[in-house]
Amino acid sequence: MGANVDLNDRPDYDKVIQDIADYVLNFKIESQEALDTARNCLMDTLGCGLLALRFPECTKHLGPIVEGTVVPNGARVPGTQFRLDPVKAAWDIGCIIRWLDYNDTWLAAEWGHPSDNLGGILAVADYLSQKRVAAGKEPLTMRDVLEAMIMAHEIQGVIALENSFNRVGLCHVLLVRIASTAVVTKLKGGDREQIMAAVSQAWVDGSSLRTYRHAPNAGSRKSWAAGDATSRAVRLADISMRGEMGIPGVLTAPQWGFYDVSFSKTVADQKVKAPEDRVFKFQRDYGSYVMENVLFKISFPAEFHSQTAAEAAVTLYPQVKDRLQDIDKIVITTHESAIRIISKVGPLANAADRDHCLQYMTAVPLAFGNLVAEHYEDDFHAANPIIDELRNKMEIVEDKRYSQEYHEPDKRSIANAVQVFFKDGTSTDKVEVEYPVGHRRRREEGIPLLEKKFRANLATRFPGKRCEDIFALCKDQRKLEATPVNEFMDLFVI
Repeated sequence: MGANVDLNDRPDYDKVIQDIADYVLNFKIESQEALDTARNCLMDTLGCGLLALRFPECTKHLGPIVEGTVVPNGARVPGTQFRLDPVKAAWDIGCIIRWLDYNDTWLAAEWGHPSDNLGGILAVADYLSQKRVAAGKEPLTMRDVLEAMIMAHEIQGVIALENSFNRVGLCHVLLVRIASTAVVTKLKGGDREQIMAAVSQAWVDGSSLRTYRHAPNAGSRKSWAAGDATSRAVRLADISMRGEMGIPGVLTAPQWGFYDVSFSKTVADQKVKAPEDRVFKFQRDYGSYVMENVLFKISFPAEFHSQTAAEAAVTLYPQVKDRLQDIDKIVITTHESAIRIISKVGPLANAADRDHCLQYMTAVPLAFGNLVAEHYEDDFHAANPIIDELRNKMEIVEDKRYSQEYHEPDKRSIANAVQVFFKDGTSTDKVEVEYPVGHRRRREEGIPLLEKKFRANLATRFPGKRCEDIFALCKDQRKLEATPVNEFMDLFVI
């Protein structure tokens, strides 16, 4: 064959795509732990969204693109009066979920927040349920939502275990789009071919850059990027359900595929990797592992790599609160991922910049004894110069053990330690916290606190009786699973 032509034999779908489709179609959710954790995840995620509605920088993004648009059977955005088409509803739900950086987290070779997928799942499930009821058919139930959550968590999390998109400069919300596309297409009744077509479209979209997550360009896009991703998934599912063809070799196509275009360089030396290093690696088959091991952000609305540092700082607060001006230095011992993603010096330009700064998220609880969402706002920062004074006294040290155990499957620690040294030569103890309260190893301690967090978040938006009704339903696993999605969403309408 001549050198000036391409062989046009259309390939089968890449195995990665086939495996995702087979998983969402065929895997049976039997893990009670996964279902119970998904219920807690649902509570926590919705609560985070309700709390975000207190912030105008978030709510300015919400509502129909064309003012006054009326959508029959429109999907509801919790805590608001909006009824939107599923694509925009997914965007809005995903936006409020992620705005305060307070929903669940998954840390591995890649980072991310699997509950971001709830934006697409809930918008589509609510719309379909209302549409079915209007047609005299049975609606989807919250069991369908919980199972979709488990599967979306699993797809995003299992791919993230061994494959670092951040090291090639790509944003983890790519995996939200992949996972949401797969489960939403299934919810819409997609068959294997339609699911594969939709997922291939999600891969061919490529990925946004991580620029908006890192110094010196960190900004509020990181708070709506996941909403954008899960919304795009709903759109791609719709396109594929209309019969649009897929792109079978989207990952593996030489020169033009995702592996060669987007996954072929290292940050360290910019050299193209060997071909065998350009493909995704998988540690385990898809099941329910990720939901069972997901990390909840319970104590602080802060990037997860800092959670244990903030906890250590709260512990030290009684010892340092009256001696802040006497501090000589503060040593934060941490792990490599925290150093790479959130350790920064210099001016912090906005709230999104501050909630991705390890030093800021340690300084605030050292000075004030807690860390809440309002502590990132411009007014609070400007009124409290002590925060930057403390930041300037911080030293960041990597503990190789922390970095190693962060990646070990049976540990997955997120360790930090904080020690304060004073000008007179004295010091506090070195307070070390290896597992945050939202870790699986601290579930027994964490779930009552998660429920308390949910109650508090509900109270920011609804009257007392409504709060009690919602909480009671969400506490009852069997009753919640049997509840029609449209009736569940009725509870969250303003």
